[in-house]
Amino acid sequence: MANGINWNPAFEALPFSPIRKMFNTAATMEDVLHLSIGQPDFPTPPHIIEAHIEALRDGKTRYEMDAGLPELRQALASFYSGRYGIGLEPENVLVTTGCCEGMFIALTGAVRPGAEIILAEPYFVLAHVAEMAGATLRCIPTTAANGYQLDPQEVIDAINERTTAILLNSPGNPTGTVYPRETVTTICEAAAERGIAVISDEVYDRLVLDDVNYASALTCAPSLDNMIMSSSVSKTYSMAGMRIGWVISSPENIETMQRPHMFISTTENTASQWAAVAALNGDQGCVGEMVAAYRERRDRVVELVAAAPHLTAYSPGGAFFITPSLPAGTDGFDVAMRMLTEARVCTVPGGAFGQSCGNALRISFATSMEIIENAFARIIPWLGKQSF
Repeated sequence: MANGINWNPAFEALPFSPIRKMFNTAATMEDVLHLSIGQPDFPTPPHIIEAHIEALRDGKTRYEMDAGLPELRQALASFYSGRYGIGLEPENVLVTTGCCEGMFIALTGAVRPGAEIILAEPYFVLAHVAEMAGATLRCIPTTAANGYQLDPQEVIDAINERTTAILLNSPGNPTGTVYPRETVTTICEAAAERGIAVISDEVYDRLVLDDVNYASALTCAPSLDNMIMSSSVSKTYSMAGMRIGWVISSPENIETMQRPHMFISTTENTASQWAAVAALNGDQGCVGEMVAAYRERRDRVVELVAAAPHLTAYSPGGAFFITPSLPAGTDGFDVAMRMLTEARVCTVPGGAFGQSCGNALRISFATSMEIIENAFARIIPWLGKQSF
């Protein structure tokens, strides 16, 4: 008699993230400085906490509508309509378990066996779920030397008869790169002409660190018919553990995505949804304060990376990551692991985000300036002793 479960091969093909190996190793060590964590280090703003507590005290702990708390869907439609000068209704919104569930549904639903999805490399590891649906990732390498900017013509040239979706991520994880409006518009228009879906991961859309006009796919796509945008409260309001996100698209697309959503999560945490309403409808000064802190840290990290031997620096325009590259051919995982064990600084190897960036390191500045300074006080002399 056979033992165990005969798992779907698509499950077994999903890669284990090297990020976990770094974290697990660091957990066994003392005196480790983390430049690895991909979540805000700020406390959730008090008015959001109070709204969450009030919801619990008021007994708002029962199931809500599967598409989301009506008040939250309205708050999101109003927020984005006001921010971008577009007309959205609650029917354009599906509330999900963080941005990840929305991206999961989009990446598995907008492709099919034998299809291709085009995306820039480095890419966030969630992109691998498209492979569960039988799709192939068609990656377009970008480099630190060019600030990881994506050439829209390369995207257009990569389109073929198997292309069913294009994945955008701006500001990006792991690079922090913010795409200019021309790039996003060109890609969205080319996709619309060819009937290809654009899936836009905009979870860092409020963490833009330079004075630029942020180019959301909501404002660059000719219509919402072939566009899916996903975001959440996790990064913007430091609410990562409350697990509230959303997708925005046409009402028809939202209704289609609602079907698997009902089987994945049924409904979202009710009290957390009320906290998200308070976040969106409340004073946005807390967001400005966090962005100002990230900007200050970004500027200092760029200086420190430029001063570090063997690293290629650039200035990320958003989020709280920078992914400098090491000399070509360097094994970033080996470097990251040795830096952890010898210098006691934890980063993330670039190979976690694609093959072409295996010689890079992701550094997070979602931590205090003191930790950043102390970490680079170890990194710079340690790198100075290496030969590549």
